[in-house]
Amino acid sequence: MTVLLTDERVTGIPAIENGEPLVELFTRDVLTTGQQFARESVADRLAMADAFLPAGIRLHVVEALRPVDSQRQIWDTYRAEVARLHPGSSERDLDVLASRFVSPIDVAPHVAGAAVDLTLVGAHGPLDLGTPIDATPEQSSGACFFAATNISREARTNRALLADVLTAAGLVNYPTEWWHWSYGDRYWAYVEQRPTALYGPAYSMS
Repeated sequence: MTVLLTDERVTGIPAIENGEPLVELFTRDVLTTGQQFARESVADRLAMADAFLPAGIRLHVVEALRPVDSQRQIWDTYRAEVARLHPGSSERDLDVLASRFVSPIDVAPHVAGAAVDLTLVGAHGPLDLGTPIDATPEQSSGACFFAATNISREARTNRALLADVLTAAGLVNYPTEWWHWSYGDRYWAYVEQRPTALYGPAYSMS
């Protein structure tokens, strides 16, 4: 069973901020949409993963560090949609359902600069990964889940390639979103069986 970000095994992991700086991803020659920032170790690991890819294929980061206000708006909007689709659900159940797609503020890896949303691109543009980035479970009939079976063989092969290079570089996937990978956050700590996360919210750094 998939462990979600609202699971106590994740939320119970302390985040001990190590003070690592944010860097712009272009300084590591990582392709991005616009200006994107992440923790230094995340950026270095993305560059490593990019170097592992076959010639002619690159990582492309669509979003990395996210302002807390944006995270809160995304959470509130999607949770309201989930509430509409699941009338009568408890507040806790709505939080769990919403966390399949959006992280609550207190454990959100994007606001810590620890996570990226990314895809693969080739000479002729984006490769087939099965769904657009940010396709919700409802929109995609669950095809956004990394291990989804309702995608093409090509998409499955491309997801496996994405996982191979990112896992080799030390990042972990949030399994309900094929595009979401992180390092140093609570979910990473859970998957890697670490006692603490490395980063707290980047917006609170002095």
